[in-house]
Amino acid sequence: MIELPVKEKRQKRPDWLRVKLPIGENYKKVRRLVDEYDLHTICQSGNCPNMGECWGAGTATFMILGNVCTRSCSFCAVKTGRPPEYDENEPERVAEAIALMQVKHAVLTSVNRDELKDRGAEIWHQTVRAIKEKSPDTTIETLIPDVRATWSALERMISAGQEVVSHNMETVPRLYRLVRPQAKYDRSLEQIQRTKDYGKRTKSGIMVGLGETKDEVLATMDDLVEHGCDVMTLGQYLQPTQMHMKVAEFVHPDVFDFYREEGYARGFDFVESGPLVRSSYHAERHL
Repeated sequence: MIELPVKEKRQKRPDWLRVKLPIGENYKKVRRLVDEYDLHTICQSGNCPNMGECWGAGTATFMILGNVCTRSCSFCAVKTGRPPEYDENEPERVAEAIALMQVKHAVLTSVNRDELKDRGAEIWHQTVRAIKEKSPDTTIETLIPDVRATWSALERMISAGQEVVSHNMETVPRLYRLVRPQAKYDRSLEQIQRTKDYGKRTKSGIMVGLGETKDEVLATMDDLVEHGCDVMTLGQYLQPTQMHMKVAEFVHPDVFDFYREEGYARGFDFVESGPLVRSSYHAERHL
């Protein structure tokens, strides 16, 4: 008799990782506008645990340049593959939706578009400009991808008038090949430094629970401060599907409190640290 392999169970999530269900009129309004304007959000594509809270408050993080990424990071729920042609009308649609939502602080992100010479920089620039034209009082944070040292593309991405530019390190250097196989730790640090040198408020974030040590997290904090990072976020990694990297540890909230204190001690202007924190969580506070 052949014994079938036993399906491995995921670790049970602790109580502190419970999330709010998406309910309420504001949630329905945001959902309707996202669908009506054929927009992508990282809230949906990334299986964000805070979608109910954020959409219920009338905010969302818009993902431009489609919902198919050229990278294959082991932590990310966004689809990987060859992206279709980008939509040249997307900047206007995003700006119109943000105006209708009356968003005070808008967050934009995108998939990686490594197949494009400019890494999608022109669409980035046009989207920020369109939002500023339709909603001049709205502040903007752009969570931009790795431009693979195409520094002319970086300048185009960040020169449209946004107030905050974020680029996530995601993890500590030892785990890069496993977590971000097509990225380079030092290259991402240089991108943050160049963004700071351009005069922008800079932000980055990492996930914990991937197998890193406390000392490695603290060393990454030091690297970020040294390269001009103003704001840091730390959150718990949650495995989106069984095809993705497993959770090594559910980090206790007390450890997140420790990281917050250490971040401020090391010189960050603002530190958002907690199990359910994501890059754009409470992003309006970072100004």
